[in-house]
Amino acid sequence: MATAMPTVIGELGGHAWYALPFAVYMLSMTVTSPLWGRASDRLGRRRLYLFGVFLFLAGSALSGAAGSMLTLIAGRAVQGLGAGALGTLTFAIVGELYPLKERSRIQGMLSGVWGLSGLIGPLVGGLLVDHASWRWVFYLNMPFGLIGAAFVGRFLEESPIPEKAAPIDLAGAVLFTAGSGALVWGLETRNWPFLVASVAVLAWALRIESRHPAPLLPLRLLQARLPRVAVIGNFLAGAAFFGTVSYLPLYAQGVARTGATAAGLLLTPMVLGWTLASMSLGAILPRLGVPRLARLGAGLLVAAFAGFVAFTGAPLALIGACGFVAGTGMGAIILSLLVGAQECTPRQELGALTAVLMFARSLGGGLGVTLMGALIGDTEGVAPTDLARGLRFAFVLGLAFVALGLAFVAQLRAADLKRAAEAA
Repeated sequence: MATAMPTVIGELGGHAWYALPFAVYMLSMTVTSPLWGRASDRLGRRRLYLFGVFLFLAGSALSGAAGSMLTLIAGRAVQGLGAGALGTLTFAIVGELYPLKERSRIQGMLSGVWGLSGLIGPLVGGLLVDHASWRWVFYLNMPFGLIGAAFVGRFLEESPIPEKAAPIDLAGAVLFTAGSGALVWGLETRNWPFLVASVAVLAWALRIESRHPAPLLPLRLLQARLPRVAVIGNFLAGAAFFGTVSYLPLYAQGVARTGATAAGLLLTPMVLGWTLASMSLGAILPRLGVPRLARLGAGLLVAAFAGFVAFTGAPLALIGACGFVAGTGMGAIILSLLVGAQECTPRQELGALTAVLMFARSLGGGLGVTLMGALIGDTEGVAPTDLARGLRFAFVLGLAFVALGLAFVAQLRAADLKRAAEAA
């Protein structure tokens, strides 16, 4: 999509709306993830997964057929709703199907697929734009989505549905969705009054949720140390990592004075590190243990961001090496915290807990992008030395995030996993 967007704007117009197809997609995906997760605990994961595929493909078809930017934005919103279901329920289904030893390997494979997609996707998008049409960026989803839905519909058994489950807290869910939507949008647009209002609405929602037997967010699960640390770790790591991903191309073009191709390539080591770590560490997680792997990942993130700070202004090769270490650390900490938190969560709460982890990571990413952007400041016409100084401040903020994450992860012990798993 990012590769195709300049061509899309050239055909449909609406330069002022350039960022909206991305922002609306991320907003609808992030905000609805907790809803999909909790609903799957109550209604079953298979049917909601298939409905999520339908929404994603419907949004893809609408986006591909768009004759105006408004239609494209609407299609992306529908696509984001489906993506919120697929992203959450994929990991919840794996958490339900497999024991710890197998789950870590499967989750690692899924993260590896995500990483490979991040490497191949921009290339495929460019080829489609150059040799076919930008509309095939969306239409290409159709055969893959239909094949995936056919396999899930044929082979996945429906998850058990509680016979006498308490109804979902609708008031808390509506308030949380509205507040989190306002928060994500406020972070995207850097609208500070919007952010203040969203925090007030979220506080109201959490107060209602804390008193309901079946809240949208499983707050009682966070009383155990491992799930609580997993949420905090995802939030802090997401803030540092995704904030940095957003501004490394700016470093390449504005400080190192490279072209757009080199700027894009600077992100490759980060994605590659995450991919390789996820695929390789999933097999050894049961032997190494969740706490050790989480501490290793957090430690690598601290080392990487210390390198970003120290090497600001250095050749791109050093920045790329730090990016590889950061990606490796991210793969290790996200995999270990996800698998560990799922292990100590009751089966009927897996969807809600998985959604909370993904929501925390996305929300952290939005906060990181906003705060780092504020530290960097206006980039138009700025001298490379001044831009480098602003980027160093952003990297220092990222270092503070991951150092705080390491402090939380360092509290984990093997007994936490065993005790919480027995309780679940």
